[in-house]
Amino acid sequence: MAEKKSDRTKAAIRTAARAVFASVGYERATIRDIARAADIDPAMVIRYFGSKDGLFADSASFDLSLPPDLDEAPNLAGARLAAHFITVWEHDDGGFAVLLRSAASNPVAAAQIAAVLGEQLLPAVAALVGPQDAPLRAALIASQMLGLALTRYVLRLGPAAAMSHDEIVAGIGPTLQFYLYGSLKP
Repeated sequence: MAEKKSDRTKAAIRTAARAVFASVGYERATIRDIARAADIDPAMVIRYFGSKDGLFADSASFDLSLPPDLDEAPNLAGARLAAHFITVWEHDDGGFAVLLRSAASNPVAAAQIAAVLGEQLLPAVAALVGPQDAPLRAALIASQMLGLALTRYVLRLGPAAAMSHDEIVAGIGPTLQFYLYGSLKP
C-alpha cells in the first residue's frame, strides 16, 4: 500500500520538529521555524498537530524499550540496564534529546520525561526488586541515566561524550546495580 501524501507531510513535520526542538529547545522553537525546516506552509503544522504543544507532545515521544528479561541474571542487571540505555540513546532519532533539552524550562517536557520513567522504568524496576522500594530505586537510576544523557548527548562534555559504550557500561553498571539491590538505608 502506497504511503499517503498526508503521512509523508506529517513525517516531514515530525522530523523537522525534532531537529528544531533539539537544536534550540521548546521555548525558542517556533511553528515558522519548524515549517521552514520541513519546507511547508506553517498552516500545515497547525492543521496536522493543532499547536506547538501538540506537535511537541507528538515529536518528543520516547520508548525506552526496556528488555523484559532483566531478572534472568540479577547480578548483571545494572550493566544490562546501562548498556540498554546507551544503545537506545545512540539509535534515537531525536525524541529523547528533544525531551531532555526542553525539560529544564518546559513543564510539558518535564511531565513527559516523568511519564516515560513512571510508565516504563518503574514497572521494570518493580519487577526486579518488588513494589515497595521500586519508586526510590527507579528515581536513583533515572537520576544517574538522565545525568549521563545530559552530559553526553546534550552538553557533549568531553570525557562523557568521548567514552565508548563499554567504558560507560563499566563505569555506570555497578552504580545501577547498587541502586537496584544495594542497601539504601543510612
